[in-house]
Amino acid sequence: MSKQYSFAMLKPGVLQRRLAGEIITRIERKGLSLHAFKLLRISRAQAEEHYREHHEQPFFKDLVDYITSGPVLAMIIGGDEAVAVLRTLCGATRIEQALPGTIRGDFADHTRKNIIHASDSPESAEREIRLFFRPEELVEWNDGNEEWI
Repeated sequence: MSKQYSFAMLKPGVLQRRLAGEIITRIERKGLSLHAFKLLRISRAQAEEHYREHHEQPFFKDLVDYITSGPVLAMIIGGDEAVAVLRTLCGATRIEQALPGTIRGDFADHTRKNIIHASDSPESAEREIRLFFRPEELVEWNDGNEEWI
C-alpha cells in the first residue's frame, strides 16, 4: 500500500444542507485522516483553474457557477491509497450510478450539483492541493497507527 494525500472539497449544497459533519465522519471512519481543511468562497478564476480539464465541456459554466455560489470546505485527506479510497467512498459522479452507502449515493440529488469533489489521481491531488493550500497549512501528524508521517 502507498501512503498519500488526496484533495477533497465539500460543495455549497453540503453546507446548505448541514451535512459536512456527517461526510467528514464517514471519511474518518474509513481510516483516512484530515491534514488540513478550510471553509472558503472560491473565486471564479480559481474555480475555472480547478476545473480546467472540463473547459470545453458544455457543463463547464454551470459547474463553475455552482462551485462559486456559496462556501465550500476544502480538505487535504491522508492515508493508505488515499486517492482511490476516497474516490470509492464518494461513489460514482452520476447520481443514477452512485450506489447506496457511498457519499453521493446517500446524499447527492442532482449530478450537476454534485456534493463532493475528490481528486482522481495522485497528480491531480498534488495540483489541487497547491491550488487551495499553502505548504505550511498541511498538518502532518501520527495517531500511533500510521508509520508514514
